[in-house]
Amino acid sequence: MESVDNPSDFIHLFEPSQGGSGRTLLLLHGTGGSERDLIPLAEALVPGAALLSPRGKVLEGGVAARFFRRHGEGNLDLDDLVEKTDELAGFVRNSARVYGFELAKLTAIGFSNGANIATSLLLRHPDLLQGAALLRPMFFDLPGPPADLAGRQVLIAAGANDPLIPTDQPERLATLLGRLGAAVTTNIAPGAGHGLDQQDLELLRSWI
Repeated sequence: MESVDNPSDFIHLFEPSQGGSGRTLLLLHGTGGSERDLIPLAEALVPGAALLSPRGKVLEGGVAARFFRRHGEGNLDLDDLVEKTDELAGFVRNSARVYGFELAKLTAIGFSNGANIATSLLLRHPDLLQGAALLRPMFFDLPGPPADLAGRQVLIAAGANDPLIPTDQPERLATLLGRLGAAVTTNIAPGAGHGLDQQDLELLRSWI
């Protein structure tokens, strides 16, 4: 696994494909996480897939890495989200050239803050991802022309007891992405909160 720290770019890890499938997973951690958080999950889900895992550049409170700012719990800074989404998209495209993976076989797995920026990638750069697993995402919409998500596969995994995300938001997000043409699978686990559990892992395994 290669770890890169470039001041003008994202600190990230890249693990080349070991199975010859050409599939690549873009791993996007939650608040306070790092580029290492989702590596074990991805290796268990798709053994041999190439893995690209960046660390968010925003530090909340000076310590907690995020992909974009927020004004408070549940109050996203949408202007910063747009800026950071475009920056992340540029990083992913450049990484595809440097590391030699195909965007046509790129799937994102994002948790919480990472799920939200994965959603934003779908909305602003619909050609970048072929699919996305959104784990504990929030609902939001962005200004601009509607994305064409035809052919994109999306999983939304939510918890009915999530204290951070209102229960209507996963369904609203599913409606939005479905209206844009994505094939959306939505699961709201009755006993789950904001953290991931075994049910999420089994859901991911069957979806991916």
